[in-house]
Amino acid sequence: MNRILIAEDEPRIAAFIEKGLRSHGFTTSVAVDAKSAADMANSSIFDLLILDLGLPGKDGLEILEDLRGQGENVPVIILTARDDIQDKVAGFEAGADDYMTKPFRFEELLARVKARLRSNSSKQATESTVIKLGNIVLDLRTRKLKVGEETIELPAREFTLAETFFRHPGQVLSREQLLDRVWGYDYDPGSNIVDVYVGYLRKKLGGNLIETVRGMGYRLRT
Repeated sequence: MNRILIAEDEPRIAAFIEKGLRSHGFTTSVAVDAKSAADMANSSIFDLLILDLGLPGKDGLEILEDLRGQGENVPVIILTARDDIQDKVAGFEAGADDYMTKPFRFEELLARVKARLRSNSSKQATESTVIKLGNIVLDLRTRKLKVGEETIELPAREFTLAETFFRHPGQVLSREQLLDRVWGYDYDPGSNIVDVYVGYLRKKLGGNLIETVRGMGYRLRT
């Protein structure tokens, strides 16, 4: 399930995009200002970002430049009313993968979203399918966890949770981020399901590899 962040401060447009994407099976979140867009994009739980340049608080190009400067390579489609050629050039130079101007047809946006996700998936497929941390190996192809010489079968949810941690070692992940990434909208944000599954993983990984960061969430020790 691909997760898409929509950074758009116009409620009508944001709702229109969100409704369309969800009807095609995507999971979506909306950021209505620059700060929330930057914070959410930096969480690394999204597969694609649709970015308006005229967000309150900070220009969208600055958000994009900051993301790329921090090494974040999430695909970004700029969706803006700025249709000047200089703006388009600036967008691509800042690191955008695509650029669309308003008004727009949803069918075209959807096609571009799918194209960017396919391109990113192909790129990731050429990368290693094994993530190692000390004597622990997570095989993304066989979906198995190996601790030392012991191979452990993980249920689907536990594996996705483990993959999320292993892809972001040393990074604090909030319960909300983990809930969104692993369970989507299937559970109430007030649920303790994240804590329960972190407990399951801790038993299988051994020791205190996953630490609790009080008031913030969990972090995989590097």
